[in-house]
Amino acid sequence: MRTLFSTFMLIASVSLFSQDTIKNTAETRWTMFKYDFGNIFKGVGYSYSRPLHWKGKQWKTFGGVAAGTGLLYLLDDDSSRFISNQRESIPRFIRDYGEFYGNPGNNYLVTSGVYLTGLFTKNEKLRRTGVLLVSSATAAGLLQQILKSSVGRARPVSGKTKDTFKPFSDNRNFHSFPSGHTIMAFTNAYAIAKQFKSPWIKSGIYLAGLIPGASRVWDRQHWVTDFALGVAISIFTVESIDRYLDHKYDEKYNKGSKNLSWHLNFGPGQMGVAIHF
Repeated sequence: MRTLFSTFMLIASVSLFSQDTIKNTAETRWTMFKYDFGNIFKGVGYSYSRPLHWKGKQWKTFGGVAAGTGLLYLLDDDSSRFISNQRESIPRFIRDYGEFYGNPGNNYLVTSGVYLTGLFTKNEKLRRTGVLLVSSATAAGLLQQILKSSVGRARPVSGKTKDTFKPFSDNRNFHSFPSGHTIMAFTNAYAIAKQFKSPWIKSGIYLAGLIPGASRVWDRQHWVTDFALGVAISIFTVESIDRYLDHKYDEKYNKGSKNLSWHLNFGPGQMGVAIHF
């Protein structure tokens, strides 16, 4: 069952390109690999440098994410407890998928599989998608490791409160913020969803990408704010690297579909995120 889940996203991604025309090119695979490998590292650096170039709109978005995270923080005890109490009602295969796919090793199995398929078939569209997946996972994954250590937030399972912090601790019980499973899984899902125009297909892929992060909340490994910030980091990372790759590859599968709007909705007895395509 776990093997089935670990290969599901790989099969889904590769199948997107099954009807694409593969360009005849004299360019060697080694030349392609060197070019793509360079773009992976440059894409990571590009994503880290973006805050230095933010304008009013970007800072407004950052402020909205910070404000939303702050509001969720106030509700962390109740919201995280409610979700963890639902654990036994979640089907076992969904719980297994959430734990297995969010693992970094299994995640890179999918991303590298997508890229290598594109390299061997000389399919630029698939190569670009693989580069986006690998570079986004690398950038977001490294960032979350730095944040986890430097913030040092206690996990719910530790028995500590949401306000307990122990920066630079070697104890994994103080590596809660943000959720690595959320970042790794949703980064892949967000990048793959860019291949589609249908909001229904996008939503289905997003849902599959959110399960690993949610599983960490119901397993009491993370608070809701750890999960929410992980999603925000994933979106920011993929969007920034994707824009960089627009200048590096001819294939622009997502042309005209970059401007998704995400709005936090708060009201009496309700809280949520609205996504407009």
